[in-house]
Amino acid sequence: MVDPQFASNFYFDQRLKAEAVKLLPGEYFVTTRNMVLSTVLGSCVSACIYDNQSRVGGMNHFMLPSGEDDQGFQVECARFGSYAMDILIRELLKNGAYRENLVAKVFGGGNVQRAMVSSMIGSQNARFVKKYLAERGIPILAADLEGSHPRKIHFFPIDGRVLQKKLYVSRNDTIVEREQNYSQLLLSVAQSRKQSDTCEN
Repeated sequence: MVDPQFASNFYFDQRLKAEAVKLLPGEYFVTTRNMVLSTVLGSCVSACIYDNQSRVGGMNHFMLPSGEDDQGFQVECARFGSYAMDILIRELLKNGAYRENLVAKVFGGGNVQRAMVSSMIGSQNARFVKKYLAERGIPILAADLEGSHPRKIHFFPIDGRVLQKKLYVSRNDTIVEREQNYSQLLLSVAQSRKQSDTCEN
């Protein structure tokens, strides 16, 4: 299953003294509660979108933009990029947000995977999220995108506050391995769907 999944990795953040949920690649989370949404980003992007008046917010964590990649398969058939954004906005509205009140803060898109630097997947993700939000009239209040280092993000969805830490020194093998594995999963699913479509035709 590679469609966006509702994050379920709950914990209590001792440093922030708050209930928290950790988002992995392919997950999203929407809440009206006073809690923290946390994730670590390499080439992936997270959009933190919230309605400050209705006090509802959410975050996603997607790996690939929509459209074709350089291997020629349709990424959007794996329902990432635009689908991950669509489902986040839909869940925000279902939980009481108003479209005209939505604002965003976006992070990630670092070109940190050696295997993906040539195709600049991080930069593609960064361009995609900015274009998507602009086309839907959702203002970006803050952004930290691209570069060559992973980021750790803590998002407070009720008031829109974000804490970010650039991971310059720590070992990032786990982040890169997680994103590479997820990228391979998306590729295999997309290829299977292409083969299935060919058989049906």
